[in-house]
Amino acid sequence: MKTIFSGIQPSGVITLGNYIGAIRQFIELQNDYDCYFCVVDQHAITVPQDRLKLRKNIRTLAALYIAAGLDPQKATLFIQSEVPAHSQAAWMLQCISYIGELERMTQFKDKSAGKEAVSAGLLTYPPLMAADILLYGTDLVPVGEDQKQHLELTRNLAERFNNRYNEIFTIPEVRIPKVGARIMSLQDPLKKMSKSDANQKAFITMLDEPKQIEKKIKSAVTDSDGIVQFDQKNKPGISNLLSIYSILGNKTVQELEEYYAGKGYGEFKTDLAEVVLNYIIPIQERFRQLVESQELDDILDKGAEKAALKANKMVKKMEKAMGLGRKRR
Repeated sequence: MKTIFSGIQPSGVITLGNYIGAIRQFIELQNDYDCYFCVVDQHAITVPQDRLKLRKNIRTLAALYIAAGLDPQKATLFIQSEVPAHSQAAWMLQCISYIGELERMTQFKDKSAGKEAVSAGLLTYPPLMAADILLYGTDLVPVGEDQKQHLELTRNLAERFNNRYNEIFTIPEVRIPKVGARIMSLQDPLKKMSKSDANQKAFITMLDEPKQIEKKIKSAVTDSDGIVQFDQKNKPGISNLLSIYSILGNKTVQELEEYYAGKGYGEFKTDLAEVVLNYIIPIQERFRQLVESQELDDILDKGAEKAALKANKMVKKMEKAMGLGRKRR
């Protein structure tokens, strides 16, 4: 059975875009792969964090994974910082990374732009991400399009290590969904939906109140011609809403276009709001049962134990390949 690894930063409540672009894939894949899914809290501290909020966000995200349908009997869910092998492997991969290739990372350039003091962790984020993936012999990494560059670097580092020391790493492949990989802002459909958007109407979080969700969908930017048609270039707003409807409503875009032919955006948005609420409300109910429960702690304890068992073996292989420590007879 092939192995999958992926993770999400606990930087706040995940958006509908995060769910469609990442977590929804995890649910689909857990039946067919050996899955390791991680709350990557060490990545979060590359920028300043409030410690109490961070701990709350870690727990919230873990509970949302389960509430959304992740089955701990099929997939391993754990917190990154609870498996020290991640930071150990990251250091070894940093030592074969080049400053130039790290500085070329789009996310580093975006987050460091205009700042006088930039965290070294922000620069060395990609080797930690590579460690996350390579520790588990990962074959497939389901991610959104914005992480594709980091995955390419992960592949490069794995190949570099294999060529320089010993062939111990599997070279992972990237899996990006054909539809819905990039859900856009509800207020500016030319940019990605993000919880950091200053405009609260621009994104839906998985824990928004039902009335909030309905209002955000009804106020979503479209265009003036009133035709429900998928055309990303000329009609990005309605195309984005059609993608959401198609994925959560389990209908093709063509079926939706045919059904809403001759009907206005008002009716379309009302129906879309109903589809989204029918999808999200059961997830919210399960989340509330889990978030402060012993059940969640038990799942995370077992997940960390299982992940550490596999990751520690890879760290030993890396150390041996690089000549670290004492040779044991």
